Amino acid sequence: MVLKKKWGLGASNLIQPSPKERALESAFAVIFDMDGTLIDNTPYHYKSWKELFKKHGKGDLTKETYYTEISGVPVFQSIKRIFGHDYDNARLEKLFEEKEEFYRKAYGPHVKAINGLESLLTDLKAAGVKMAIATSASITDINFILERIPIRNYFDEIIDSSMVKEPKPSPQIFLKAGEALNTPSENCVVFEDSLAGIKAANSGGMKVVGITTGHTADELHPVNLVINDYTTLSAAKMAALFKN
Repeated sequence: MVLKKKWGLGASNLIQPSPKERALESAFAVIFDMDGTLIDNTPYHYKSWKELFKKHGKGDLTKETYYTEISGVPVFQSIKRIFGHDYDNARLEKLFEEKEEFYRKAYGPHVKAINGLESLLTDLKAAGVKMAIATSASITDINFILERIPIRNYFDEIIDSSMVKEPKPSPQIFLKAGEALNTPSENCVVFEDSLAGIKAANSGGMKVVGITTGHTADELHPVNLVINDYTTLSAAKMAALFKN
């Protein structure tokens, strides 16, 4: 019988998979967005965008505009759309770095995983569920988070914005993640907080779990499940999404 490692926090013993774990193993895959999904950093991104708008004469940025037009979209793409008529690419790159510096300075002291995340990741890994991060964030931002939260080893794949040509709400990034996990779309479940991300996951034919870090439960639709954090979830509950 094949033995496997139990990926608990600090656990290192090799154990035999239980019947429950064998039943769940490889039956489905889980894809996580990062910003607002693994960590509740959306208020800090919003604050950094407000600072950028104010500094460069774009007026006040409302929450509604941020959440409907900027959240979930690659930062540079939004900068190009907003500032592209005024600046060349070299200047746009500087604006990108400026915005990211505002964000990292504000959020750096507060980085932490959303409640219950590490417990869920441990349970999914123990059950043999394949997992990926699929995020509009840059590699620099991904490393900024994963250097502060020790969860990188839970993920089989990390797909970032540089690896796709079409940003959310295109499903391309989630389809690429599913392909990397060797799992068909109908057997994937995506965790998302943004409207663009939810639209992308639905367009890709995947199950969707919305998390209420940026929107109310009523605003997150259509989804298969809405959560406030991960404290009520388990591998078995995730598997149940595929029984209907």
